[in-house]
Amino acid sequence: MSAMDRLNNFLEKNFLPIAMKISSQTHIQSVRDGLTLSMPLLIVGSVFLIFGFLPIPGYPEFMTSIFGPLWKARILYPVQVTFDIMALFIAIGVAYRLAERKKVDPLSCAAISLTAFLLLTPFNIAYSHNDILLNVKGIDLGLIGSRGIFVAIITGLSTTEIVKFAVDKNLVIKMPDSVPPAVSKSFSALIPAMLVVLLALTVRIIFEITSFEHIHNFILTVIGKPLTLLGGSFIGTLLAVLAAQLLWSMGLHGPNIVGSVMTPIWLGMMDQNRIAFQAGEVIPNISGSSFVFLASKLGGSGLTLGLTFFMAFFAKSKQLKEIGKMSLGPGIFNINEPIIFGTPIVMNPILIIPFIVAPLVTTTITYFGMKFGIIALTNGINVPWTLPAPIYGFLVTGGHVSGAIIGTLVVVISCFIYYPFFKIYDAQKVKEEWAIEEESKQNNSSDETSGDFEII
Repeated sequence: MSAMDRLNNFLEKNFLPIAMKISSQTHIQSVRDGLTLSMPLLIVGSVFLIFGFLPIPGYPEFMTSIFGPLWKARILYPVQVTFDIMALFIAIGVAYRLAERKKVDPLSCAAISLTAFLLLTPFNIAYSHNDILLNVKGIDLGLIGSRGIFVAIITGLSTTEIVKFAVDKNLVIKMPDSVPPAVSKSFSALIPAMLVVLLALTVRIIFEITSFEHIHNFILTVIGKPLTLLGGSFIGTLLAVLAAQLLWSMGLHGPNIVGSVMTPIWLGMMDQNRIAFQAGEVIPNISGSSFVFLASKLGGSGLTLGLTFFMAFFAKSKQLKEIGKMSLGPGIFNINEPIIFGTPIVMNPILIIPFIVAPLVTTTITYFGMKFGIIALTNGINVPWTLPAPIYGFLVTGGHVSGAIIGTLVVVISCFIYYPFFKIYDAQKVKEEWAIEEESKQNNSSDETSGDFEII
């Protein structure tokens, strides 16, 4: 048994069962799907953020001359209702998706979750003016933005579980069949909503009499900081990329599984960068959602665009050439399921090696390139993941040429890593195809011979 076969057996025996449990866990799936509710809105907000900070000489002066000095503040209004309140969307989305899986009314759970989240969030903002500390009535946007992500997730999950418990215990008000369904569902949610509100109120009061003041501070201190340190470090990011690639190589959607744990961390770090970028301050984080995609997913998970190119134009194997041609178009736009499952890369002892190694190498190069100031940091702009590599890198780094260069360089580096393995696999497939053709010729020859008998 080869070393690669032993590695595959080890992963299948020890790693695959754990990964399967994680990927099928109801709450993790709901968090993953709930987070996607905010993604289209963040992309929309990012478009306006780009227009507010286009890196073109003379652009601010040009816009001021046409739209006045307040043009930037006004063009950033959509940013405030997307990025600055993302935790509200997450509280709704997580509760809704879990309710779908728990077979309870999703809309009621989403509404109750939003209510509970706002109840847990303080309405007093400490504001200093002329050395006088004032308490202003209002909601701190930071707590309903990226800083509130963890509380929003916990609220969404716990709200739906309480509603499910109430339904299972028949703690609901049932209306006659003649009552319209919308009205009936509203009354059914009355007692569960009361239970959730009472629990949220109790939690809020308990934290108000502690040094944490509210649950957001507690979560950020006890859970948020350690996870951010892990997810934001080079080793933590590299391990997350490695786990995603190992899962993909066994046929599981690694980014989805790893992302269900890491996305809340990376999303919060990305938004910290966005806030600093808007304020003209130093961007604090290297890692984040955009960084991980830029460093390890251009051309698709495993950086397979180079492999697709080799297959389409240089493969001697008819099978690989056809798969490469079909996969090249989607691959340019970072969609590579056709090549992952068509080649296949899954459980392929030859191609698994570059599939895992290439993202680790490019992540390392990109991370330290940003750490030493050679490459511009990602600035929190969340652009569509289907943009080709140079354009994606250019936009997520705030229009820096270094972003476009590293986006291109990531693909080029992956090409060098994949090439020798492509040659080996292509030669193997050619031999297989030749053997099949020879067997087919022999069968045809045998059939012709058996049909040449003369009947007398």
